[in-house]
Amino acid sequence: MPLWTLQDAWGQRGEQPDTPLQGMSGPRPVVLSGPSGAGKSTLLKRLLQEHSSIFGFSVSHTTRDPRPGEENGKDYYFVTREVMQRDIAAGDFIEHAEFSGNLYGTSKAAVRAVQAMNRICVLDVDLQGVRNIKKTDLRPVYIFVQPPSLDVLRLRQRNTETEESLAKRLAAARADMESKPPLTLPPPSGEEPGLFDLIIVNDSLDKAYWALKEALSEEIKKAQATGHS
Repeated sequence: MPLWTLQDAWGQRGEQPDTPLQGMSGPRPVVLSGPSGAGKSTLLKRLLQEHSSIFGFSVSHTTRDPRPGEENGKDYYFVTREVMQRDIAAGDFIEHAEFSGNLYGTSKAAVRAVQAMNRICVLDVDLQGVRNIKKTDLRPVYIFVQPPSLDVLRLRQRNTETEESLAKRLAAARADMESKPPLTLPPPSGEEPGLFDLIIVNDSLDKAYWALKEALSEEIKKAQATGHS
């Protein structure tokens, strides 16, 4: 079974946001999605270490409490529900979702902060966030990272998870993996286009990272051509 599958991006974008983000004549942003524990953070950390001058991570907002070792402004922007709801109502977020009683979202300011450094912006969002981003003019590369199985995912879950929160995360992961449209080239007539340009099955970190870099090689070349080292 191949580790990854690549397809052209299909489907039309929705209406542009009130304040459009930077035009995408250069390298496209990257949207990473997948269940918690699939290995997105590990792959992203490795990518940022190897190409620190090319990629920049868009820090998300959340209303949940920080986990041990997490830093405000680095892992997440930790804010109150009242503040986040106010900013969502003001149209300051590209996407947002609620999970296990907590809000998560990506602000326009966070994406612009990465773009201001002339770096390729990387966003880590869930499926609901992916669908919201497809209604904007951001035009990113959409990548889904998944574990080989839910059993593997269970073993990878953080020790800080309670049984209740772990059950909710596994249920959400099962829904993500089952509802994710298959990649086809082109999509069959009458079938809703797939959400992703690439699916990576992370059963080997080295192979998964190679697939990620291979998929982003053209964007890396574009960034290097504009002056990145």
